Amino acid sequence: MNMAPRRQHEGYGRFAWVYDPEGNKIELWEPKKRVAYFRGMKEIIFVVEESPEGGYQARALGHSIFTDGDDLEQLKANVKDAVATHFDPDRMPKVIRLHMVKEIVIAA
Repeated sequence: MNMAPRRQHEGYGRFAWVYDPEGNKIELWEPKKRVAYFRGMKEIIFVVEESPEGGYQARALGHSIFTDGDDLEQLKANVKDAVATHFDPDRMPKVIRLHMVKEIVIAA
């Protein structure tokens, strides 16, 4: 596997990217140790990418939550609905963070 040269450090964790032998990009995420994922969760993080079919797709890190939307407003509403459906009221995160990922390739 080849490691992409770019790394990203955010307040909620670190991101890196690798490419498999077929050239597919794989995103790696390591959460900060202080982020809680159980009772009293402070936040949930979604990675948002442009969908090949148009619009956007989002997936939660650390949870099996996936959704999409035709535009960012619809995506935000769908993410809020998906989180509310996934968690019991006493376990709901206080903040939903959308981490926008956009890959731009240019000729050298």
